Amino acid sequence: MSATVSRVEISRFGALAETWWDPSGPMRALHAMNPTRVGWIAERIQRRFGPAPVPLLDVGCGAGIAAEALARRGFAVTGLDASAELIAAAEAHAEAQGVSVTYRQGAPEDLLAEGARFSVVVALEVIEHVPEPEVFLKTLANLVMPGGLVFLSTLNRTFRSFLAAKVGAEYVLRWLPIGTHEWRRFLTPQELGALLTKAGLRLADITGLRPSLRTPTWQTTQDLSINYLVCAEA
Repeated sequence: MSATVSRVEISRFGALAETWWDPSGPMRALHAMNPTRVGWIAERIQRRFGPAPVPLLDVGCGAGIAAEALARRGFAVTGLDASAELIAAAEAHAEAQGVSVTYRQGAPEDLLAEGARFSVVVALEVIEHVPEPEVFLKTLANLVMPGGLVFLSTLNRTFRSFLAAKVGAEYVLRWLPIGTHEWRRFLTPQELGALLTKAGLRLADITGLRPSLRTPTWQTTQDLSINYLVCAEA
């Protein structure tokens, strides 16, 4: 389909559109981690830009779990996804909730061709699913304004992540549909940092993410061995 969008992955996730917003459904892990990751992102945006409603692009937004949460915090959010089914589900949910989000179906290069630019670009749990991560990051870098921020969350390629995110989450706990992840496509923080540098971005902050042992939520951690979240500057 393109260097930044996999037809197989779009079909896989698009098939989950009807259950995307079910907090007990196949996307329950995203629902659980979303408050923590959105809070971490929002804090860094406000440090950089203050309380102004900055334009923000959520790439690979799915049915809008992060996009809606960011819009509720006052950001001017555009959600982008290549799946027509997911965009339809996102639009329907936002309308029902009275949340203002602009949704677009397509790939990041479509917006780039239009000359679109944003103060903040977010791509959460996306880079491990794209055909060419280097091209994907260069495209995101070209979509962010000078001085802007790019946020990504992904999975580290470690033995612990194989056990937890692949075997545990998909086959044992059934938190995710089987086949959601291909462990070999995970990026280490060092690999992601090098790709960000090649794209003209500077790694500014990084944190690990892990499920809380006491509540059905997630928390930040210094442990980067499984899930992690980065902030890069343009």
